[in-house]
Amino acid sequence: MSKNFGGLKAVNGLSFSVEAGEIFGQIGPNGAGKTTAFNLITGFYRPDEGEIWFKGENLVGLKAFHICQRGICRTFQLAKPFRDLTVLRNVMMGAFLKTPDPKEAEERALATLSFVKLLDKKDEFARSLNTIDQRRLELARALATEPTLLLLDEMMAGLNPKEFEEAIALIRQVRERGITIIVVEHVIKAIMALSDRI
Repeated sequence: MSKNFGGLKAVNGLSFSVEAGEIFGQIGPNGAGKTTAFNLITGFYRPDEGEIWFKGENLVGLKAFHICQRGICRTFQLAKPFRDLTVLRNVMMGAFLKTPDPKEAEERALATLSFVKLLDKKDEFARSLNTIDQRRLELARALATEPTLLLLDEMMAGLNPKEFEEAIALIRQVRERGITIIVVEHVIKAIMALSDRI
């Protein structure tokens, strides 16, 4: 797949496949097109050339929320919570992509918050969270959509060594749930610790 922005070729003939259940790492310098590739896969951008296949379906042309409903979700480099909503309400927003029932969405959100170890902060506003908890919230919102393919965009950015180890352990637990993961990281130690292939 390829994507141009004016005269800039952000992604040029990128081609790869990911096996179910693996963690696939992507590395490269700033401006290499890693986040743009995520935006293409998840429907935020449309490729100028190429196709994106998932479970036998070409995703090109689908809206981001339709792609998410099909089982692909992502986190962002910069956490983008609804700052004036509680942590619980933020995660419920992800759950609503799978169920219109508020009670079921709340139950799913609570279970997800428990999994990412953020349940004790469910009633706090998202704007009050520190860096590691913002990362946990970002992950929880994605997991609440029940993805089969999860794209993690620089989850380790800004974490101290203890938080880094916690994040590595959490991502491994996500994979143990049968979720396939693509990781973009500048922290080479994280890529090496997590990835089956790079």
